[in-house]
Amino acid sequence: MALPAIAPYRVPQDDLPANRVGWRPDPDRAVLLIHDMERHFVGAFTPGAEPLSQVVPNIRLLRETARAAGVPVVYCAQPGGQTPRQRGLQLEWWGPGVADPEQAEIIDELAPGEGDVLMTKWRYSAFLDTELADLLRDWGRDQLVITGIYAHIGCLMTAAEAFQRDVQAFLAADAVADFSPEEHRMALSYAAKRCAVVDTSRQLARSLAADETEVA
Repeated sequence: MALPAIAPYRVPQDDLPANRVGWRPDPDRAVLLIHDMERHFVGAFTPGAEPLSQVVPNIRLLRETARAAGVPVVYCAQPGGQTPRQRGLQLEWWGPGVADPEQAEIIDELAPGEGDVLMTKWRYSAFLDTELADLLRDWGRDQLVITGIYAHIGCLMTAAEAFQRDVQAFLAADAVADFSPEEHRMALSYAAKRCAVVDTSRQLARSLAADETEVA
């Protein structure tokens, strides 16, 4: 099954679900995750339209704020040319995945920079069979700010697993994108009720900034 073509929709920025806890990202505790922003996945969206016309700049805001504050930036991306064994059950649900190596690269607007970490990702959760948990432990960090696509699949599964590992997760409501506004809002609702704090990228960036006045 190929990825569906995604019609434009407005990114949720107001009327966000109520959070159960009052966590705030701390630049000394947090890691920023940029999840599955490969050309293969981004290509399902309408170019130049929401949600990505808002989501990509918001990811960049969080990334630049994180870098300035000394917060590690981690990317995860699926490799191209996976074997059926590597693909596992995803083969039945989504087909063979990324075929063209160029399509497995992060989009130019968000290309990793010096000092960023790029992990190979194999399943929905960015923790499964990756070094993410080890990185958090080695860095002495226990917060994860999650951005990218798709909100109700990999982003939400990563937030849920972070919770189960006693890592505080933050889902950036306007720095994630999905198949539809309904699925996007479902992901935000579940996260806020069960495993994470949901907030706007600007509010999260203010918390991450060494000087909160730096983010207008």
